[in-house]
Amino acid sequence: MEANPLNGIEEALRVLAAAGGHRPAGSLSPAELVAVNQAFGALKRRVDAAFASVAAEISRQSRRELGKDSLAKKQGFTTPAVLISTTAGTSVGEAVRMVQVGEATAPRVSLTGEPLPAKHPHIAAAIAAGRIGMTPASAIVTLLDRLAIRVDPARLDEAERELVGLLPALRADELGKLLARAEAHLDPDGVEPRHDALRSERALQMQERDGMLVITGKLDPETGAPVKAVIDVLVGDALRRNEHAEAGERDQRSVRQMQADALADLCRHAIGCAEVPTGPTATVVVRVDLADLEAGIGTATIDGIAQPIPASTVRRLAADAQVIPCVLGGESEIVDWGRARRLFTPAQKLALGERDGGCVGCGAPPAWCHGHHLKWWERDGGRTDLGNGVLLCTGCHHRLHTDGWEVRVERPGPDAHVWLIPPPWIDPQRTPRLAGKSRYALSA
Repeated sequence: MEANPLNGIEEALRVLAAAGGHRPAGSLSPAELVAVNQAFGALKRRVDAAFASVAAEISRQSRRELGKDSLAKKQGFTTPAVLISTTAGTSVGEAVRMVQVGEATAPRVSLTGEPLPAKHPHIAAAIAAGRIGMTPASAIVTLLDRLAIRVDPARLDEAERELVGLLPALRADELGKLLARAEAHLDPDGVEPRHDALRSERALQMQERDGMLVITGKLDPETGAPVKAVIDVLVGDALRRNEHAEAGERDQRSVRQMQADALADLCRHAIGCAEVPTGPTATVVVRVDLADLEAGIGTATIDGIAQPIPASTVRRLAADAQVIPCVLGGESEIVDWGRARRLFTPAQKLALGERDGGCVGCGAPPAWCHGHHLKWWERDGGRTDLGNGVLLCTGCHHRLHTDGWEVRVERPGPDAHVWLIPPPWIDPQRTPRLAGKSRYALSA
């Protein structure tokens, strides 16, 4: 039996009212505000799930071949998306996503009249249960449909199931990283042509506007990696200085202002340099299997860049910048110092960056982070070992300590899983939340 798309909305309204949704927001306690926010989120997802099937039917009854009999045209609109967006007060883009998800999750009927499951059943189930919203669902549908002609259907189905399971805990910026990694994982042969297409679109534009120099650009991973690596290092240094500065001596610039100043500093350095472009002043960390590097096939990743690159590109990067491969533990590097050192070494930080991918709290790039002892150095006698460390930016470091979060590392090593455990006042059940780079890993 087909499920009623309105199921769950009344329950969400009941939870909202119980959480304090019937009272003015100014009278709610912090805990009640969090509960009301969660209830509104659940309610919106339920409403969108019901609306998606309606949007898909509006689109079906407005298809182009109907001509003047199109539902949208009869209502005075050029397209179904314009009809939906005007009625709902949303953007046309949101309406298009609503239609796309509605079509991808609607039950189907075969040519012989037999009922068929939805085109994307795992997304359909998650939307019906109110676990995910329209924007991430649309992003996954777009990815899966793009890969459908090149990837085995069974593998795509398993990837859909895994992606849907990872979605609820991800922010919008983390979703983009997850999907980029998933595409490279599912279709490694497509990485090089995608990289070539991105490289052909690189551009930088400078113009004066209102007394300011406005710089607009987009860089492919290969072109952007050294730019991002150097600016991240300079900004990270400024943030670390702030951590230990007195209140009156703190750098009051925003991160965006620090990034702008870092770019200016680099250009000033280049002006005074005997040779331009200048030599490398920061490290670009590239992770690639040795066999892939030698053969020039496969994929590689760059610290701070979500989009994977073809392994063949690493050779070009190595000719232009100081590139460090992520192979640690050899005779020339010591990764576990025990109690002999208070601070994590550069080699250990590279190893932690390989495992965590950046700050385990917010995903900030490794250059913004420092090694944090899980068992504290002074209080617990903790060792300066990889199994006792995670990468944290300054903000998350203070927040985790102040709010009472715990960090747990399972199976210490390159393939370790890092979990964040919320304090009871945030989650009474203290359900562990997957953190670090493992949030983006697929097994299929």
